[in-house]
Parts: sequence; structure tokens; C-alpha cells
Amino acid sequence: MTQIDPRALRNAFGCFPTGVTVITTRQDDGTPRGFTANSFTSVSLDPPLLLVSIAKTAASLSVFEAAGHFAVNVLGDSQRAVSALFAGRSPDKFAQSEWRPGAHGAPLVGGALAWFECARHQTVDAGDHVILIGRVVDFAAGDGNPLGFLRGAYVSHALEQKALDAAAGAEVFRVGAVIEADGAVLMVPDPLTGGLRLPMSGGEAGHGSLKGLSAILGDLGVVAEINFLYALYEDDGGRVQTAYYRGTGTGETPRRGAYHPLDALPWEHVHDPVGKAMLRRYAAEHAAGRFGIYVGDAEAGEVRPVSG
Repeated sequence: MTQIDPRALRNAFGCFPTGVTVITTRQDDGTPRGFTANSFTSVSLDPPLLLVSIAKTAASLSVFEAAGHFAVNVLGDSQRAVSALFAGRSPDKFAQSEWRPGAHGAPLVGGALAWFECARHQTVDAGDHVILIGRVVDFAAGDGNPLGFLRGAYVSHALEQKALDAAAGAEVFRVGAVIEADGAVLMVPDPLTGGLRLPMSGGEAGHGSLKGLSAILGDLGVVAEINFLYALYEDDGGRVQTAYYRGTGTGETPRRGAYHPLDALPWEHVHDPVGKAMLRRYAAEHAAGRFGIYVGDAEAGEVRPVSG
């Protein structure tokens, strides 16, 4: 039998993008309990069922197994702090957050994109987790962008929309990617400067696109998966917009260019100030094991932290 590496398996599971939820209930004395989870799945419309997966090591497992009702709160793009709060061990999570009781007593998180109040339907033993199946007895949904999670990091759908809006308004829109494989980043010849740059679609000749970027990678013979938006740069008074995506490659030798280790990047050959600023941040964040999403220009901007 093949030996499964748990960490590698977890990383593989992390390739599937999910939303982020806060699961809540009350213990016998009425005290609210809750935790952050992305293991939430719709099961059935008739009857209306959903499920969440709770680790057997979770301190609140016994409370959820015994509770008659619980709620699933789907977080919006602006609720990263709520996600972090309920992912931690703070004893007063509900004192630090906005919430109200649902019709059946389960805590409903304020500002959630959607919520589902459920009656406990069934529990299933499943390895190192317990699957809690709930029958939906009440729910609501609003407008907005969901908080996403992929490869151990939050994904900003709102930032994706900002990139699309920037593309519509800019004279020049470029789409590049940091393609990483085993701690090295793909760099290709820069026809404008004679140096090196990240793979890029678009330029002074017109608008770039993810489709164009994929075509360029294909011409290079590079097999890569584009994961999510990593940085959005605005230059020349908004005339030029550059979106960089974060991606993973298999590390094969491209037809042009090469993979360069992040701790030995050829800075002297990188002449594009936007690309250089973004690469320096990426290398530092990779070394720290924590990434952020950048919005700004080559000189100044805002880094929105994500979990790493």
C-alpha cells in the first residue's frame, strides 16, 4: 500500500478553492461557541441538507455533537478579521464580534454574506473528523463578494473585480504572473530592455489578458496553473495598469528564459521598476511564509495581509 504523506495530501486538498465560514452553536448553559471552517458543503435540496467537517481534536466537538441546532455563516470579502478571530483560541470571540441569535438560538454573525440555521440531522464518524449534517430550517443571503481560500491563503474576489475595472479604464493593461516551482521563479527575456522580466501579456501595443498570458506560457512550453491575483499596480496617472497573478509551474526548462531561485534572483537584469518592486516583495513574503495582496504603484501602496 502506498504511504500517504499527510502534509503533501493537505497541500493537494488546498488546490481546491473554497469559501470561508464560521460555524456556531450554543452549549447547554447558553454560551455561544464557534470556529472558522472551509469544510462546508451543500448536500441536498429536498430535504434541505448541508454538512460541515469538525476535527476530533476540536475543543468544541462535543458541544456541536450534542447541540440541537447550529448555524453556518458564509463570510464576505471584508470579513478576514472575523475569520481570524474565530480561527484563534480567544475565550471571548463573541464579545469581540457582532452577532445575533437566530430563530432557533444559533448565533448568526453580523455582516455575513449568507447564513443557514440548521437542526442537527446526523453525525458521521469519518477518520480524524466528524461530519455534522444539518437540515436547513432558516437561511438568508445578501449581495457582495465571498471571502475565498486557496492554497492556505485568502483570495480577494473584490480585488479581481478591481482589476477588471482597471482594465476597462486604462489605456494600457498588462497581465503578468509569478510562476513558482520549488522556490524558483520563471523569468523570460524582456524585449524592451534586453534584460529579464516575468511572463507578461500586453504592453504599449494593447491590452493583455489571462487568455493571452496562458498562450504565452504555452509558447514557452511551460505547464503552469494560474491561481489568483497577487498584485495590482497603477502607473502613469492610471494610464498603465499591471495585474500580477500568482501561479505554480512544474519546473520544466522553458524554450526561452529559465527558473531562478528566489534567494538568488538576477536583480541586475530586471529593469522594469514595477516588476522589480513586486518581485522583491514576493521573495520577502516567500521567505517569511506569509503573503499579502498589493494594490498601489511601484513606489507606494497597500498590502492586504492574507494567511500563509
